[in-house]
Amino acid sequence: MSQLISGSDLRTVHAVPLTPYDQSDKINFDLYEHHINEMYAAGIRVFLPAAGTSEFHSLSRSEIVDIVEATCRATGPDAFILAPISGAIGDAIQLAKEAIKRGAAGLMVMPLPHPYLCDEGASDYYLRLIESTHASTVIYKTREIPSDKLLLNLAVNPYICGVKYAVNHMDQFQSIVERSSGDCEWLCGSAERFAPYYMLAGATGFTSGAVNLCPRLVLALYTALAGQNFEEAMTLQRIILPIEQYRARNGESFSISMLKYAMHIAGKDFGPARAPQRQLTNLECKEINDLVRPILDREESMMAV
Repeated sequence: MSQLISGSDLRTVHAVPLTPYDQSDKINFDLYEHHINEMYAAGIRVFLPAAGTSEFHSLSRSEIVDIVEATCRATGPDAFILAPISGAIGDAIQLAKEAIKRGAAGLMVMPLPHPYLCDEGASDYYLRLIESTHASTVIYKTREIPSDKLLLNLAVNPYICGVKYAVNHMDQFQSIVERSSGDCEWLCGSAERFAPYYMLAGATGFTSGAVNLCPRLVLALYTALAGQNFEEAMTLQRIILPIEQYRARNGESFSISMLKYAMHIAGKDFGPARAPQRQLTNLECKEINDLVRPILDREESMMAV
């Protein structure tokens, strides 16, 4: 087992890489590794491969571990790869062990899909996973369970290195950060739309899907926020914001398909998102083209510096 992830390792942008498919709906690993290497070269050091924006729920277990391994191959020793974990506890433990064997530095427990959830059951799930793997673990919160009370109890566990918080109630988030007594990092799980407000309330990093298109812009936003240069940060956020606002349309159902088409505009054919993700109309493709072009131009100008 590799050394535990320290909190300071997570104080940055957490990239959720898109998963490219070829014409046969197989993962295009050559394109994927090239894409990961470009993000790494731009300065990204934390990767959440095969997670939500990566189409976690449309990937098989073997595809997930292959994607984790490919991400490790395409980065350097200073990168931290967190493997997404969810589902039946026995399957989750096996997936976690396979991902760690393939090079993952730690785990990210995706929102639990089970019905009839309660804190007691969720706690048992997290602790069994940790006890079986002894891996650094980030918990992803998008709903009531796990509660803030449970997260505070778990935060003192040495294997819990972070919480990806995506409920978007800033006063609630500020309160949990202020009450936390462990070494756990509290992270914005809602990307650039909410990152400034989370970081003002105490977050030390944020996740990003837009980073697939404009890693330098996203890293510059993080640097400005971490340095409390909020005027610069809001200027940068407004440049990125059209991506996130489009992804959020219709219950966030454009979240993946919008980015995949934007990659096509950027010259990388990632293929369409797998069913049941939304497929785009010609009008939507035109809208995405119009809003993405200026952002890609700004990213290209930063590459030249």
